[in-house]
Amino acid sequence: MLRTRTRPNWLSFRRFAAVTTASTALLMMLGVYTAATGSGLACSAQWPLCDNGLLPQTIPSFIEWFHRLVAMVVGFQILGTAAWAWKRGAKRSVKLSTTLALVVLPLQVSIGAVTVTLSGLIPNGYSVPTQAAHFVVALTIFTALTFGTLRAYDGHFRRSALERVNLALPATLVLVAFAALTSRVWGLLPYGSTAQPLFVGSTLVAIAALVATAVWVTRASHSQAPLTRLRPLVLTAAGLLVVVALLGRDLVVYTPLVRDLNALLFGLAALCIVAATWLARRVETSEQATTHGVSGD
Repeated sequence: MLRTRTRPNWLSFRRFAAVTTASTALLMMLGVYTAATGSGLACSAQWPLCDNGLLPQTIPSFIEWFHRLVAMVVGFQILGTAAWAWKRGAKRSVKLSTTLALVVLPLQVSIGAVTVTLSGLIPNGYSVPTQAAHFVVALTIFTALTFGTLRAYDGHFRRSALERVNLALPATLVLVAFAALTSRVWGLLPYGSTAQPLFVGSTLVAIAALVATAVWVTRASHSQAPLTRLRPLVLTAAGLLVVVALLGRDLVVYTPLVRDLNALLFGLAALCIVAATWLARRVETSEQATTHGVSGD
């Protein structure tokens, strides 16, 4: 008996993994929006209930309730991604990274419960340390999914590693500039429920682009081997942006000194990206010169 194919042709594992990764980033932005609107404790400091029931009773409660609903959906997406990776016999790196995201997920759920105070039983649950842990664990899940998705796409890119790197780095620089403009460093926008999600979202995409660059330069062809020199630069920039993102979550009192430190971190990250872009362009120029020289012989 022939097995009936129930999955549509367009739904591949790598696309599902990409959607899961994007959903995780959107969930983090929604979480930041929830906190920025002051809705984090709107469900009468209860979890998993809300306003002594299953459904919210006010607009702030709805925001917090909707955040929980989206978190549940994304959680099942992460579970599906990890299960699919093992079922389809994906690369070892894909299996391990998606499994890491799944293993860390219960910790994230637990911290989320503590953050909004589990049915009011845990005092000081909605505090800086728990919010910091909540964000760090979420970032770990996002990074693991990003890496797994990139590895799943190996062999499915139309452009070479060098071409992808030369597209990703300038785009990352634009994202870092946008993140800086929406942060509290320059004060161009009120750092409220609009600016904070935009800041976090642009920072997450920039980090993902830097992780992608680090993966791509590792997979570069022999003629593009000098690209591996970019790895320390892009990984340093990614690390700096992680610290920038944490500072944007009000983990410390935002004094003028902290603001200057934040601006310095932005500048160092941008400098690393500019240097990496320059090196990538040099590799491209060298490769083009070699190609033209061979063809001209």
